[in-house]
Amino acid sequence: MTEKNGKVEGEKEKGKGENGAAKFDWVTERSACSLPKVFNTLRMQVEEDVKTRNGLRPSNSPYEFSVKEDNGQFAVVLKAQEVEQSVAFSLTEHAIVVRDDKGSPMFEVTATFSDEGKCWLKVNGEERNFWQVRRMALEDLLFRGA
Repeated sequence: MTEKNGKVEGEKEKGKGENGAAKFDWVTERSACSLPKVFNTLRMQVEEDVKTRNGLRPSNSPYEFSVKEDNGQFAVVLKAQEVEQSVAFSLTEHAIVVRDDKGSPMFEVTATFSDEGKCWLKVNGEERNFWQVRRMALEDLLFRGA
């Protein structure tokens, strides 16, 4: 790089990076990929999943799903006549822990920010989308008898 007319040659003009890469706001995107923000996003998406699943129940269904929040965690609860089962999501310092209704861990979720600028969730070393993590946690509870 050489200086010519007060401008350093070899540098790209501001905002004209490779394929708009210089305009990518990685700081904001990385912030959105923090565990507390991922946890809140999952909670909102799980609430939508529960609304959708309740809307798919036949009329006069003997069961219902709900979301309960308590002490920094939330749970999806299946209530049927004499049965109550749940899956709980809790935020810890280094992961989001998903537990069954006996309190046994099903799996842990961490967040990773890729070189492509995408927030991925990691479960057992595998990169997952948000919907895939929700399915892993809730599919059996939401569709056991369906």
